[in-house]
Amino acid sequence: MDDKEELLKRDIIVRLRRIEGQVKGIQGMMDKNVCCPDVLVQIAAIRAAINKVGVLIVENYARNCIGIEEGSESEEGLEQLIKTLNTFMK
Repeated sequence: MDDKEELLKRDIIVRLRRIEGQVKGIQGMMDKNVCCPDVLVQIAAIRAAINKVGVLIVENYARNCIGIEEGSESEEGLEQLIKTLNTFMK
């Protein structure tokens, strides 16, 4: 596993742990009967975070499973796809 792949994997894991904490926070909010709009704001934040994780996993898949190599012609298309996915998933 190269450095870039390891950094990407670590970034995904950190994000998933943060999402896990956010979900536990929502559970606590529900236990405390926090106002629904406040809970929905947190749910929206989790949805955005999980979408970002999805984009990172697609990037990892393209680079490491399909084999799009850095500096190749295909990488430019991959970069555009990732940019488009990020815009769409917001």
